[in-house]
Amino acid sequence: MSHLNKIQLTAIIIAPPDQVSEGDRIFRNHAPWMEATHHREGANALLSYNVSKAPELSNPMDLKSAPTGNTCFILSEIYESTAGVADHLQSSSTWKEFPALGQWMAKCKVTIVAAAPIFNSLW
Repeated sequence: MSHLNKIQLTAIIIAPPDQVSEGDRIFRNHAPWMEATHHREGANALLSYNVSKAPELSNPMDLKSAPTGNTCFILSEIYESTAGVADHLQSSSTWKEFPALGQWMAKCKVTIVAAAPIFNSLW
């Protein structure tokens, strides 16, 4: 399914070794909250939700390069429109782990793009 012209929220969180288990714990709790609270239809619809995790590599373009010891958590959420992202951000405070997420991210390197329109999409 193509997601052309939909809106993507992406977070890349690079966790030092001592923060990986906390990231695992937080994201284990995130998915059930997302499923229970997010719209499946309409302008606020969550169309796709993925969390992936991989070792940070010293050369990200060389899969055989040495790992740095850090772990990358990648969160990708695709919404029907920016209204879905706004609804998500507003409802975040209802997630019991939201304070822990902020505390954890403060100990990691974080890049978040909250609402990027998708301009290329296949299938």
